[in-house]
Amino acid sequence: MKLGIFLPLGGGSSNARELLAAGAVAAEEAGFHSLWFGEHVVLFDETGSQYPYASKGSKFPISGEAGLMEPFTAIAFAAALTRTIRLGTGVCLVPQRPPLYTAKQVADCDVLSGGRVDFGVGIGWLREEFAALGVTFEDRAQRCREYLAAMRSLWCDSVSHHEGRSVSFQALRMFPKPIQKPHPPIIFGGESDAALRRVGDLGQGWFGFNLLPEEARQRIVVLDAILERRGRDPDSVEISVSPYLKPARDRSSIEAYARAGADQVVYLLGATSAEAAVTEIRELAKELLPVARAAEKRSRRPQG
Repeated sequence: MKLGIFLPLGGGSSNARELLAAGAVAAEEAGFHSLWFGEHVVLFDETGSQYPYASKGSKFPISGEAGLMEPFTAIAFAAALTRTIRLGTGVCLVPQRPPLYTAKQVADCDVLSGGRVDFGVGIGWLREEFAALGVTFEDRAQRCREYLAAMRSLWCDSVSHHEGRSVSFQALRMFPKPIQKPHPPIIFGGESDAALRRVGDLGQGWFGFNLLPEEARQRIVVLDAILERRGRDPDSVEISVSPYLKPARDRSSIEAYARAGADQVVYLLGATSAEAAVTEIRELAKELLPVARAAEKRSRRPQG
């Protein structure tokens, strides 16, 4: 089983460059498989939106003044400093972005990284952010699907064309194309049945967040049933799971995630300085990477 790092780039801009540079290099040198970056273009001091990964009434754990680095900018920067580690959006808020620009950023980052981009996508939860961007919130799930259909044409077709409810464009060309064929893997975030259906219909991967091993297992069982109904081999969809802030940084947890069917566990880095990030990454690698490499993953392919 593989391990990844979720690198938070909030807390202001004073040390973002140093934190990203040190974290990316240290994670690759330590042997981690992937590095992930979140997205919020703006944040708020007060919102009415419920953060999906907190108890009812709890607030988003990042303050309005903290800010987050734009994920494709971070990926391009990390790509220049690394050679092998995968670089993912965890997740890109597809329905609040112009789809042609997003397709362009994904393709260009894939080229600059030598084909290492994992395109993690989600539909978003922060209504106030959509409002600030002048984008409707209620139809974001439908718009996400349509935007991805348009993006696939832009990535795969020499001459691209799309006619839809939310995005339409006449015959045009977008180059360069991504290195990965037919395109970088689309990895859906979200733990609801609707999110898992999006994986079944369109995804090459699923990123489950804020889940302990047994919680992940329960969602993977549902996902596998969806994939089977669609005639897809469950083992063809890569499963990444992050415990987020939940306690799962030990040998037994790694082994339990593997038995649940996870291909990768992604750990949130708590460090806020370059030096602390390097120390935390090295400690995680020493403690957990040997266990992950030895963990026997359960096949999710139907038996019998």
